[in-house]
Amino acid sequence: MPHIHFSQIFQSQFILTFSLLLSLPFLFILAPRILPPRRQLPISLPDELDDLALFNRAVASATNVRSSSFFRLGSTNPKFKIAFMFLTNSDLHFAPLWERFFNNTGKDLYNIYIHADPLSNVKDPGGVFKDRFIPSKRTERSSATLISAARRLLARAILDDSLNFYFALISQHCIPLHSFEYVYRSLFHTHSFSWGPVKYRSFIEILSNESTLHDRYNARGKNVMMPEVPFSEFRVGSQFFLLTKKHALLVLRDRKLWRKFKLPCINIYSCYPEEHYFPTLLSMEDLKGCTEFTLMRVNWTDSVNGHPHTYKPPEVSPQLIYELRKSNFTYDYMFARKFSPDCLSLFMDMADSVVFED
Repeated sequence: MPHIHFSQIFQSQFILTFSLLLSLPFLFILAPRILPPRRQLPISLPDELDDLALFNRAVASATNVRSSSFFRLGSTNPKFKIAFMFLTNSDLHFAPLWERFFNNTGKDLYNIYIHADPLSNVKDPGGVFKDRFIPSKRTERSSATLISAARRLLARAILDDSLNFYFALISQHCIPLHSFEYVYRSLFHTHSFSWGPVKYRSFIEILSNESTLHDRYNARGKNVMMPEVPFSEFRVGSQFFLLTKKHALLVLRDRKLWRKFKLPCINIYSCYPEEHYFPTLLSMEDLKGCTEFTLMRVNWTDSVNGHPHTYKPPEVSPQLIYELRKSNFTYDYMFARKFSPDCLSLFMDMADSVVFED
């Protein structure tokens, strides 16, 4: 038998180990193409039918209110309200800050609704949030379930109070950047938000020139979105919006675009239906009724896996609040995300002197 030296064995093991280390970067690159794609959370037929019945009730209730004597000429109409709709899959860590935001105004100017994934065991924060949870269903990022959840919130808010006029979608990672009075006055009273023949517009980001649009459009398969949604009409924007009641009802009435956007994606890594459905629908149906920008400030520098920058306590300061308010559209941002829960105490310490000092 040939004699094998220890040095030869060591050299072979070294070459094998070195080869494996060299191959790791290629594995990370090729893994999404080799491994079976993650399966999206489906929307069951019972859930779909349940939502459809809910949406129909909401639309019918709004129609009945418009035809009632409540809105007749000469009657004394109460003030419109803002519906704050929290979409979450974890505890509302910034509830104390929002509590102070809401407690600085009358309770007749707002309503709160919370959609929480039933598997997330979200705790009721109490205070103004007590018993404000709506019947909710499972949600998953990058799936049509987030569209369904937002539509569910819109429907519940319309059914709950006919005076809800603006509908703000908020996440658990959001904070207010101004006082409630400032937000309400900006939306309903200031001339800076006068839009000619359109008195009130929806604040929703609508973008048409993003480099990722083509891949996202074909995420369900090439031209699957046709003919309902031509590529030239496909839009993208932040999933967090502030819609007028007119547009909230438009969303609840839609069936045509929903049939396309609820389809599962083949390319899961280019699938973000929650960022496309609302901008595309409103752009196609009533672009003049939209500002095409959002009131939610987000920092996309050093984003990770499609998530925006998450601010940590060392970054929180009065100067940060002042900077986050600034907008290229000359209108202040009203809200901002994304913040880690341990930022709360810092915001509470400067709530009255900075955050709510307009």
